Amino acid sequence: MGLIKTLLIIGIIYYSFKFLARLFAPYLMKKAMSKMEEKMRNQNRQATNKNDVKIGETIIDKKPNSTKQSDKSVGEYIDFEELD
Repeated sequence: MGLIKTLLIIGIIYYSFKFLARLFAPYLMKKAMSKMEEKMRNQNRQATNKNDVKIGETIIDKKPNSTKQSDKSVGEYIDFEELD
């Protein structure tokens, strides 16, 4: 009797979860999509405000020159000769 009761409870929980998921899944998906859309709009606004460039103007972005020298303790340079 205990096994049948346990299986019945598991079945009721499973089907109730399945039923509630069908009811609430569209609402949750819509809410998630609206959050993603709002986030993308904010990112787009920030990008357009950041790049206020006049039409036809040329902007060149480049890395600043690094003042660091290569570390000499890396190893010793050996010059190899070609043998025929």
